[in-house]
Amino acid sequence: MRSMIGHERLITVGCGAIIEDEEGRILLQRRKDQNNWCLPGGLMEIGETFMETLHREVLEETDLIIEGPELFGIYSGDIGLREYPNGDKIFSVQIIFRVTSYHGELKQEGLESSEHRFFPRDSLPQPLNPGQAAFILDWAEGLKAPIVR
Repeated sequence: MRSMIGHERLITVGCGAIIEDEEGRILLQRRKDQNNWCLPGGLMEIGETFMETLHREVLEETDLIIEGPELFGIYSGDIGLREYPNGDKIFSVQIIFRVTSYHGELKQEGLESSEHRFFPRDSLPQPLNPGQAAFILDWAEGLKAPIVR
């Protein structure tokens, strides 16, 4: 696709998981490429549902099998406008789910992440991924779901 359109803006749809442990802390992963903190998740593949994307991405990135995800928020607008260091531009729509039930052993390092850790609402790490800070901070503030922006 990029060979045909160059760096022009593409619309992408992604799903992310706010995974909470039994203490109510959020699971974040440190990205290797940008050295910032973000949610487990990623982009939809053609033909997938939101739930299929969510389950696939969480399993790929964390080795966790999630159960009973609930809609937390749908995010679009200016927070979805991004430009990558290579010049590629996107407009990202993000569907974010809250998960409190999961099983499996959390892996510490993956292809895209150097570590996974749980953080309390009042002690989030920095820097947060700029494309995800809005929904992580909405969670930290305890905003009522579903949030639509």
